[in-house]
Amino acid sequence: MKQIVIKSEFIKLDSLLKFAGLVESGGMAKAMIQNNLVQVNNNACNQRGKKIYRGDLVKFNGQELEIIGE
Repeated sequence: MKQIVIKSEFIKLDSLLKFAGLVESGGMAKAMIQNNLVQVNNNACNQRGKKIYRGDLVKFNGQELEIIGE
């Protein structure tokens, strides 16, 4: 599991995928999210603007991300 550190209160799901290097562009993130290929806390999520907070777990393409704060 890869830990992603965020400095703000939350990060939007599409931005997280780009920040973590899992997708190359915002358009790619949007497509992956809209096709229900991303899970947030073990639930499929198709909301690209979903707010991801510290403690959330995101799964995409066989990778797991744990969101932590500074």
